[in-house]
Amino acid sequence: MPHQGEILQEAIKNSGISITRIVEELGITRPTIYRKFKEDSLDYAFVKRVGEIIGHDFSDDFTALQQTVLPFTATSVTQSSPVSVTPRSNVLQTPDSDPVKQLMALQTKYIALLEAYNELLMKVYGPK
Repeated sequence: MPHQGEILQEAIKNSGISITRIVEELGITRPTIYRKFKEDSLDYAFVKRVGEIIGHDFSDDFTALQQTVLPFTATSVTQSSPVSVTPRSNVLQTPDSDPVKQLMALQTKYIALLEAYNELLMKVYGPK
């Protein structure tokens, strides 16, 4: 099953609009858009903007199966039990989603990542 970057690339190819025109309208470089083609998941605003340029609606292209992610679990240094973190929500789900909720979810993920990193450092280097 193709990932979101591949779906984007295929839609651009089928539109007949040149990559040069698209990158100029987006204000990005050609290498940047080629990197986007390799990404598994893409930012909603970016996909929407490309869709506006090429006249394509991507809402039917990204299925729920492609938007699912594995939950992230980390262990805290002060806790021996795993700390569950809210599963990653895909930006493409709803354009009108609450930015405060998105920020809080990002903060939760970031804290869990820091805790996992700290745990790894403790395993590798030990306590001071």
